[in-house]
Amino acid sequence: MDLEILLQATKEQMPISRWEHTLRVKDTALQLADRLGMDPHPVTVASILHDYCKFWPDTELAARIRQSDLPKDLLQYNKELWHGPVAAIVARDQFGITDPDVLHAIQYHTSGREGMSQLEKVIWLADYIEPARQFPGLDEVRLLAETNLDQALLKALENTIQFLIQKKQKVYPPTLLARNWMLDQVAQTQTESREEFF
Repeated sequence: MDLEILLQATKEQMPISRWEHTLRVKDTALQLADRLGMDPHPVTVASILHDYCKFWPDTELAARIRQSDLPKDLLQYNKELWHGPVAAIVARDQFGITDPDVLHAIQYHTSGREGMSQLEKVIWLADYIEPARQFPGLDEVRLLAETNLDQALLKALENTIQFLIQKKQKVYPPTLLARNWMLDQVAQTQTESREEFF
């Protein structure tokens, strides 16, 4: 897929402020991916398309969810969760994206999920820490992201869950599963590191 086509098509879907956010997410994701030795192409595609449907009307997003093979329980949770899964459908059907890793990175960039790939982690975290974001706890996550992707993602997921609880909002179950899974991943890595040390 021609990246220029994706860039132009995405730019037409959103106001300039969100377009600038998209470019910052792309740059942040590529920085994270470079440190991990990842192929930059799928990172670029997923980061460009992650917010493709962000400004679509709620009625259109809901209709797409109902008409697709997406989980229908999405409709019972915060509307902020809807645009990622719908964007993954658009990426597949409109732009011919077939790489399941790219599609998952787009679909789960807001909720996260159990068993996230490196690409999914990078897109989720880049969206969270891109330079223009400012909210409590972000500096700690940015610092962690410089050295440990998993610890940064775990902290960010916990921050997100705590924020939703404080706002008296429901937490989408895949987000809870993502947090629990990341907790296990971080614990396992720490155990392996101690074993190597001794």
